[in-house]
Amino acid sequence: MSMLAENIQRWINNSPVEFTAIRAQGPGGQNVNKVSNAIQLRLEIRASALPPEQQERLLKFSDQRITKEGEVIIKAQRYRSLEMNREDALQRLAELMEKALAVQKKRKATRPTKASKVKRMDAKTRRGDVKSKRGRVRDYD
Repeated sequence: MSMLAENIQRWINNSPVEFTAIRAQGPGGQNVNKVSNAIQLRLEIRASALPPEQQERLLKFSDQRITKEGEVIIKAQRYRSLEMNREDALQRLAELMEKALAVQKKRKATRPTKASKVKRMDAKTRRGDVKSKRGRVRDYD
């Protein structure tokens, strides 16, 4: 487990995560209308144990599970067990945070080589020749 993943697990454990049992969608037999076995996880980013700069990164991260009010909402209904759905929701929260908090590698600006420029121009010339020869055939008498 990476250092970031360990920190995320610690932050999740120290944050006020709210779980609500809700009814799952889809087929479920006779129990579907009686048992609430899906989980809705809610985490208010500002109230979490994340450091302020990482809270900002998470708030700016573009994901449909993060609301404009700064709350992460995850609905887990993959399993028929409430506990397994709870674990699934926590796992998905950790994955979301890992994706949002991962530091992107800085891109080094590079220049095309002289050979690649020549190759590109040759390809453009050849393509232009092919297109110019598609015109109407003329008889030069």
